[in-house]
Amino acid sequence: MFDLLSSGGSLAIEMLERTASTPRVQQMVQLSLAPAFLLGGIGAIMNVMMARMIWIAERIERIERRIEDGKAGDGEVRELPWLGQRRRHAQKAVVFSTASAAVISVVIALLFISAYIEPQIGTITAIAWVLTMVLLIIGLGFFLLETRLAARGVRPARGTKRGPRDQRT
Repeated sequence: MFDLLSSGGSLAIEMLERTASTPRVQQMVQLSLAPAFLLGGIGAIMNVMMARMIWIAERIERIERRIEDGKAGDGEVRELPWLGQRRRHAQKAVVFSTASAAVISVVIALLFISAYIEPQIGTITAIAWVLTMVLLIIGLGFFLLETRLAARGVRPARGTKRGPRDQRT
């Protein structure tokens, strides 16, 4: 196999020499641990976001079916705009969190690539890391908005009395 690589020219030999360094590979694995753990954390958060979004979507579908069947009450009809707003916030949270996961994956790849190329790409890696954090913060912000809406509940129609569940604390 070495003969095949060496016949390809000096580039193949240089790559083989660079990748043969066990300490260099160990260092890249160590450097990639923090982003890899962040990726796992983003996945766990997204699991919660998706569960909430699925619940919201199913609730909207149930209410819409009840409206079509003529069985929906006024409370359910008033709930639809609230659920729609929650769904929009949840969707945005998932989109930004997914983008964050994609960019942190790029960071991990850049860390490994940087060990084997001459040009220094530390600035690019740092920018990608910061972009990951910005996207994650935006995604968590939308998730916070969705959970605040859920905690606040549906606003009663004007002129109707609040029930004990609708009281602000």
